[in-house]
Amino acid sequence: MNPVIQLTDVHKIYRTGEVNVHAVRGVTLTIARGEFVAIMGASGSGKSTLMNILGCLDRPTRGQYRLDGTAVADLDGDGLADLRNRKLGFVFQGFNLLPRTSALENVELPMMYLHEHLPAATQRERALRALATVGLADRARHDPNQLSGGQQQRVAIARALVNAPMVLLADEPTGNLDSQTSVEIMRVFQQLNETGITIVMVTHEADIATYAQRRLVMSDGVVVTDEPLARRATAGAP
Repeated sequence: MNPVIQLTDVHKIYRTGEVNVHAVRGVTLTIARGEFVAIMGASGSGKSTLMNILGCLDRPTRGQYRLDGTAVADLDGDGLADLRNRKLGFVFQGFNLLPRTSALENVELPMMYLHEHLPAATQRERALRALATVGLADRARHDPNQLSGGQQQRVAIARALVNAPMVLLADEPTGNLDSQTSVEIMRVFQQLNETGITIVMVTHEADIATYAQRRLVMSDGVVVTDEPLARRATAGAP
């Protein structure tokens, strides 16, 4: 399989007062198309910094990051934003939905930032299709406060999917959910992964990581474990 993510000797150093904080230390990593990777580690291990680099939200201090063959360091701010909008989808622990805006309108939002202007009817069709993918077509007109936590996270996943990204980045996607709802959300991720979408997920929950195909463990900015997983099966679609 062709790599979609390639990191070569990536470092990230933050300056805090007179102190240099070495958040990521020489990470070299390849993630192939269609993989489902879980990144774990204690607080301060570097996993969130690594996720920000993968999401083109932060640049390495040194080293190289290629996303689908494109050298991220060669891009200016506009080029980086365009690459992020076309290639990446983001799912966060806190859902980050606009409160007085329907599920459908929340899902439509990323299409407004595309370089190509899409007709309103096309945006509506794509958003409805994304909501149907996560089993929420019948909740399109509901505001977030009319939805459960699990439904809100599904709306967030649909929003991440609407621009047909190559990679889905999920940062603690079950952190605000109860155990049963977490299982339902992980079923959604597995189902999406089976369609060919690459998923990279940060989690501190060992049982959630078992839904992935591969687990990375970070400590002090270094990947200390990189191992395949016998992925846990989830029965049925949500």
